[in-house]
Amino acid sequence: MAEMAGRERSSYLFPRHPGEADRLDLQHHALREALGRNYLAPISSPGRVLDVGTGTGQWGIEVCWEHPEALVVGFDLVAGRAEHPSGYRHVRGNVLQGLPFREGSFDFVHQRFLSSGIPLAEWPGVVAELVRVTRPGGWVELGEPMVKPQRLGPATQRLGDLLLGQVAALGLDTANVVFDSLDGYLREAGLEAVERREVELPIGEWGGRVGSFMLSDIRAVCTRLCEVLESRGAISAEEAADLIRRSTREFEEYRTVWPVAVAFGRRSR
Repeated sequence: MAEMAGRERSSYLFPRHPGEADRLDLQHHALREALGRNYLAPISSPGRVLDVGTGTGQWGIEVCWEHPEALVVGFDLVAGRAEHPSGYRHVRGNVLQGLPFREGSFDFVHQRFLSSGIPLAEWPGVVAELVRVTRPGGWVELGEPMVKPQRLGPATQRLGDLLLGQVAALGLDTANVVFDSLDGYLREAGLEAVERREVELPIGEWGGRVGSFMLSDIRAVCTRLCEVLESRGAISAEEAADLIRRSTREFEEYRTVWPVAVAFGRRSR
């Protein structure tokens, strides 16, 4: 869930933290493992690729490895890794203020895990902007999770409710509208051949390698959330520690999963 909103117009749920880059990479590895690849759109030899909300740039770097002839641009408010393949470029910016690229600049435009940074009302406009910079015949792909994992125990439910309180205050999605509407956003923006797929990411050691990745990711999410809530006096440090400890056990007991939707479509020629 990369940090996309600028300081003057910030809707990003999680504050900057030294461990945020590691968390974003865990999230990336979990989804790639579950999908079996980095993207689902049927692209073959893209010349120019744009990754919006690139975070650390890991997705774009891996696409560079897959397509060494391509130019891959990672777009985000904050810089990614200093070391990257020669075909990778980073551009700083805020998607809520538009993309600084000409119409039809890219063969493939990718964006995912930004429901924690894009207000619900902004989504149709953001998707239209992604389509604008995609060339005719090119592809756009989106990936977003439900706002809360599924099959929750009482402690995890409590953490989820606290999270939704923060989400609502920022104007972000609280009711899975984005998750449910990804393919609809693409159709409304004029794309054709739109497809949607869903995958459940397990959380906990019971879910093997993917579950282990997601367990570390969700623990970090809960820790960041509790730090914010403690600073605002919403919960005590003791309650926060207890909720995180209990929720970790519940992930195994309830076999918690986090559904993610992936939708892609082609810009008409």
